[in-house]
Amino acid sequence: MKNGFRQSMAWLHTWSGLVVGWVLFAVFLTGSVSYFRPEISLWMRPELHDAAAGTRAAEMIIAGMQRRAPDAPSWIILMPSARNPVADVFWREEGPNASRRGFQQVQLDPRTGEGLAARATAGGDFFYAFHFQLFGLPIPLARWIVSVCAMFMLVAIVSGIVTHRRIFADFFTFRPRKGQRSWLDGHAALATLALPYHLMITYTGLITLIALTMPWPILTNFQGDRTAYIAAVFGINERAPRSGRTAPLTPVGPLVAEATARWGGGTIGRILVTNPGDAAATITFQQQDGDRLSVSRRTITFNGVTGAVIATREPEGPADATRGVMYGLHVGRFGGGVMRALFFVSALMGSAMVATGAILWAVKRRQKAGGGAGARLVEILNVGTIAGLPAAMAVYLLANRLLPPGMAGRAAWEVYCFFIAWLLMLLHPLLRSHRRAWQEQLWAGALLLLAVPVVNALTTHSHLGMTLPAGRWDIAGVDLACLGFAVLLGCSAWMVRHPATATPRRRTAQAVAAE
Repeated sequence: MKNGFRQSMAWLHTWSGLVVGWVLFAVFLTGSVSYFRPEISLWMRPELHDAAAGTRAAEMIIAGMQRRAPDAPSWIILMPSARNPVADVFWREEGPNASRRGFQQVQLDPRTGEGLAARATAGGDFFYAFHFQLFGLPIPLARWIVSVCAMFMLVAIVSGIVTHRRIFADFFTFRPRKGQRSWLDGHAALATLALPYHLMITYTGLITLIALTMPWPILTNFQGDRTAYIAAVFGINERAPRSGRTAPLTPVGPLVAEATARWGGGTIGRILVTNPGDAAATITFQQQDGDRLSVSRRTITFNGVTGAVIATREPEGPADATRGVMYGLHVGRFGGGVMRALFFVSALMGSAMVATGAILWAVKRRQKAGGGAGARLVEILNVGTIAGLPAAMAVYLLANRLLPPGMAGRAAWEVYCFFIAWLLMLLHPLLRSHRRAWQEQLWAGALLLLAVPVVNALTTHSHLGMTLPAGRWDIAGVDLACLGFAVLLGCSAWMVRHPATATPRRRTAQAVAAE
């Protein structure tokens, strides 16, 4: 630590950001694209691009499941929406005649209830899952790692506010091509412009995992019974056993109308059917998250045979309401496309803020007699993470178009291609000079991102020449975003190729930190 409060905060800001900076960058970047998770998933399944929602979707889907899996103990139906025109259905096959174990999944056409053949892919769900539980690690451990990194991020934000007393003034004082001074100006500008978002997304991210990091209220109030906790907080109870008496499901259309009326026009986002075809059947509707800020489960359960209302659930108490709003703020499903776009841009600024902070540390250390082995390691990780991750994400999208649609283990191989590409990007700086490594990886990322819409046009009918005239912005948006990021990385590579001249007057690190 340093002498004086602000000097101590500067030290804390530097090291709390650097130690976990590369994980934070990956979390921010994959989290930013997760705001368009359904659109990415749809883009990665071109076979579904002609699908459309029907007016009697719930009836058609349930009828389709009665034909497909009548003996399943339950069906979990994710209803189609404006962002996803097909229904995703999950069920588990049980019993001695079950052909496959574990959960099964299928996409159904909401107009007919028939199955839709689409290539296997993790889609946008991969980026969403990676941003809070990484990959290849036990899920509790991975979430603990991300939680700890988020705590460091919160410390870095607060200490940064304390350290940079002229942070808002410096926001209007960007001095380009001035070496270290430019990196500090850019870091301050990115941090200031989206500061409310950075505080919100970091704090709410911690709240979403608080049951893992602070389990004591659960242990105390529910005597350690997580099943009772889940039933009380999320309204999910254990499935009642079958009665053994066969009974047909009640028509679902009137139930949909009643649920919609009770919610004041709210749409149905999920349907859970338990014990279909049995006298003990139930049908539970859950309201769609995008209808409101809070994601607290608002549900209504009907008797699956008589259609009578069994139970309803509304957000209960300030704790439930607070949790629902905090989580709703974090995932950003409310407010429509404009709100998601603002969150997306703010998240990208968060990624850039973390990146400029890590680069600034390396620039400072390089000016101190070369910086040593530690500075060299930071430079290698900076290149492989900041420039390498966007390139790996482009490879993931390209693998979706280039791998054979019927390939065994296809979805897993898309993810493997992502990590193989990222590993190569992390190893590449070991073999090249620092500036050349930056330049080559930025150009590689730009070319790979540029290749995404080109390969998409060569392999599918859903290219920009078709999607833009048809107004399919949900599909065209992925191609356009790849083109935009390709231009951004190309410009960055050009700037690395033509570096700025050194700042005429060198300043001490203490003077810069004091600002």
